[in-house]
Amino acid sequence: MRLATWNVNSIRTRVDRVLAFLERSGTDVLAMQETKCRDEQFPDLAFEAAGYEVVHHGRNQWNGVAIASRVGIADVAAGFPGMPTWGDPPEAEARALGATCGGVRVWSLYVPNGRAVGDPHYRYKLDWLAALRAAGGAWLAADLAARIALVGDWNIAPRDEDVWDMAAFAGATHVSEPERAAFRALEDVGFTEVTRQHVQQYTYWDYKQLRFPRNEGMRIDFVHASPELAAHVVGAQIYRDERKGKAASDHVPVLVEVASP
Repeated sequence: MRLATWNVNSIRTRVDRVLAFLERSGTDVLAMQETKCRDEQFPDLAFEAAGYEVVHHGRNQWNGVAIASRVGIADVAAGFPGMPTWGDPPEAEARALGATCGGVRVWSLYVPNGRAVGDPHYRYKLDWLAALRAAGGAWLAADLAARIALVGDWNIAPRDEDVWDMAAFAGATHVSEPERAAFRALEDVGFTEVTRQHVQQYTYWDYKQLRFPRNEGMRIDFVHASPELAAHVVGAQIYRDERKGKAASDHVPVLVEVASP
């Protein structure tokens, strides 16, 4: 199975690029984040015409997550147990979508940004990650042989080398120790980040200040796998060229290749 994740930064703007990537890369399952549309606005028919089933969870022009699969979709869940709320009135945002695809339980995750250290949204981000850790730990405790992939835009650069210049991020979100600790905490319950051992590249470049031509990027898109799934990951790839050209997202796809059990 070829499983990919991509923050597409508006699916309606980039549907043609996404479909072209699926064809070129031979991706079987694609988890998407920041689709920026309601369910009824998602371009389902375009994916279906390309041979993919698709599910989407979106409530407005913000956030939004989706999964496209050509190996089946079952047991769809919008949100995970204990996921905190945000807003006025408080609601569970469209940031997590789970589905079983080809025997793998895939979660497309769009972790809250945090905005600034000390901002209420930063506390929300840490609470969100703590709830994900608790849910993920419960899933593994219930079935150690489960094949689970937690994939998406984590809005965390877990190591210093995951940003172009740590000095530029002094006191900022994405690199703070509480965020990095929350990222590492998934390992404590049994998950393994499976892309780093295969590839070292950034996955995000801001549109501003010529960040991409200067390669002033961040690595914030990752794949966490359960023990059973991690044992069968045989490769990974970051598609840097998807940041080039017309109507590019500011993120690029990250793909892992999973061998049959």
